[in-house]
Amino acid sequence: LQKQAEQTCRQLVRTQEEHEHLLQAAVEQAEGLEHSLRNAEAVLAERAAQLRDAQAQLSRNKLLIEELSGENRRFAMALQAAELKQKSMEEKNQLLEEQASALKQLIGKITPASLSG
Repeated sequence: LQKQAEQTCRQLVRTQEEHEHLLQAAVEQAEGLEHSLRNAEAVLAERAAQLRDAQAQLSRNKLLIEELSGENRRFAMALQAAELKQKSMEEKNQLLEEQASALKQLIGKITPASLSG
């Protein structure tokens, strides 16, 4: 019985040592996981900040595009008005050239008649 008790005691000591080693390994693994989790949280926070910055930049770009689009519309309208004015001026110029030509012809007819008279 005493031998059996000693053997059981030694087996209990070995089992307790194994449990302590397993517990130590579990604690180390938990610490490693906790460290990994903190690193992942830091990376996630950094990425979230980058996304917020990107979103703010997109909002600024959207406003800028809207402003440029409005300015582009105003320039297009101004260009259209200038083209219409140019066309009107060309028509007036053509009319004036026709009138000048008619006057030259009239002067050409009147001048020889007044010289001969």
